[in-house]
Amino acid sequence: MKISFSTLGCPGWSWEDMLSTAKDIGFDGIEIRGIGNELYAPRAKQFTIENIDLTKKKLDKIGLEIPCLTSASYLFDKANIDKHIQEAQDYIELASKLGAPYVRVLGDAQPQPGDVDIEFVIDNLRKLSVKAQEKGVKLLVETNGVFAASKVLKAAIEKVASDYVGVLWDVHHPIRFFNESVEETYENLKNHISFIHIKDSIVVDGVIKYKMMGHGDIPIKSIVRILKENDYKGYLSLEWVKRWCLDLEEPGIVFSHYAGYMKSLI
Repeated sequence: MKISFSTLGCPGWSWEDMLSTAKDIGFDGIEIRGIGNELYAPRAKQFTIENIDLTKKKLDKIGLEIPCLTSASYLFDKANIDKHIQEAQDYIELASKLGAPYVRVLGDAQPQPGDVDIEFVIDNLRKLSVKAQEKGVKLLVETNGVFAASKVLKAAIEKVASDYVGVLWDVHHPIRFFNESVEETYENLKNHISFIHIKDSIVVDGVIKYKMMGHGDIPIKSIVRILKENDYKGYLSLEWVKRWCLDLEEPGIVFSHYAGYMKSLI
């Protein structure tokens, strides 16, 4: 198994800060969810036509990968679907140029379930799977919102029926919003999981409080054990939501702790 962090966790860092920290702490990759003030990765200066080759060379030189580009393509949003389809296509194009295997898309907006037309999402995934296949990139639907119910997501993925559409397993949401056991979620989704988001939390007076790894009550050790038993070789990516919750601990502390904690389990 490999470890990465999402750039969601370090909104104040420069690209150079991200690279040096990842290399020094011993991460294998960096998941892209914005760089600095630019949330839309295809517009980030590091990935422009003028700079992308240099960016790739720099990553290769220090032994880092970009395993996933995390878009905000909302495939449930009927009022703005053309914009979101275009975003997914832009991210697929960029992933292909970078050699990144995965692009995250969303079937629901928030971690807690919303009112979603699942058939509409499935139809959009089918359309985008053609572009994904053409570019050799896999679209991943996150266990988020209504799709954090693993049976719902499994049924949707199987209905799309494309090798270029799979699952990003955010281990947190099925537990918190559907009270699923790790074993249940994994059993339902195991044939489709390509990338994993890890985060820990506790619930205080009905409110979720994100915590550093091992300081909450998400069963991280059980998750890693199940993955080891099933020979998962992909990424465990820390999604520290600092960009949305500025009161969370600083990324330098959190990323270092995460790397040490996860390597001890792996």
